[in-house]
Amino acid sequence: MWIVTGGCGFIGSSIVAGLNQQGITDIMVVDDLKNGQKFLNLQDCKIADYLDKDSFRARIAAGQSFGPAGSVSAILHQGACSDTMEYDGTFMMENNYEYSKDVLQFSQTIQAPLIYASTAATYGASTKFCEQEENEHPLNVYGWSKLMFDRYVRSHMDSFTSTVIGLRYFNVYGSREGFKGRMASVIHQFLQQCQREGKIRMFEGSGKYTAGEQRRDFVYVGDLVNLNLFFAQGKSPSGVYNAGTGKSRSFNDVGRAVISALGQGSIEYIPFPEGLKEKYQNFTEADLTKLRAAGYKASFTELESGVLQVAQEIKKRSL
Repeated sequence: MWIVTGGCGFIGSSIVAGLNQQGITDIMVVDDLKNGQKFLNLQDCKIADYLDKDSFRARIAAGQSFGPAGSVSAILHQGACSDTMEYDGTFMMENNYEYSKDVLQFSQTIQAPLIYASTAATYGASTKFCEQEENEHPLNVYGWSKLMFDRYVRSHMDSFTSTVIGLRYFNVYGSREGFKGRMASVIHQFLQQCQREGKIRMFEGSGKYTAGEQRRDFVYVGDLVNLNLFFAQGKSPSGVYNAGTGKSRSFNDVGRAVISALGQGSIEYIPFPEGLKEKYQNFTEADLTKLRAAGYKASFTELESGVLQVAQEIKKRSL
């Protein structure tokens, strides 16, 4: 059995679909379905079981198993609050830190590889994006909650008896994120805007960047699925690894790719929302040195190709 927490979410459901593509259906999805619309992400997937997040935490805290010893192939822990505008620190730490510690302990008890979602938000205002503490300066409590768990993992590394891998996701985009609303990727939002209104709205310049020239490392969700399944083999050293393309692209590049994919549209620049500019990452670009040294050699999807795939997938899923 494979356990995917947050399995109804954007990245989690994409991992479930990726497992299905490999012929794997013995999957237990764990999630919180207060937002019932998330079930739509699993309509085209096959799973063996579903368990509510609170029930899952209660079962692992009580030491209950999910089959005979060794029956869990891997735990792919995607469950978290990923809202960068959520300022309730108590809620964030319970969902992103305490929950993750519970899952970590469970993985060690049952000797299963744990692959968990970290984030490039741990770098915050840093200009260097390699996995070292001197580069970690989160700008919000979401990034800090994830960084705290990364540090917890690092501090317990010597005691692990099965593989533990943290993947620092950069700006992820794909076709199963429609339920995320304002927290959906800019690529998803640009596609929706361009289809509805024939125009794309992006922020004016900030920092040293002119309008639309802020740069991010945009990574296609299919590449993250491949990364999760690669590390789930349990053959790489435990640790925290960047999960991005290693190549930053501007928001203007994204806008042009969306317009090309849809065959219509224009770009309009709008002012920053009040209070956001000071907490905004103007630039991200994953340093892939550690990832490549761990044996991951696959190339990453180019932005233009990824945007075209998303446009086609959204159209197909909406039919």
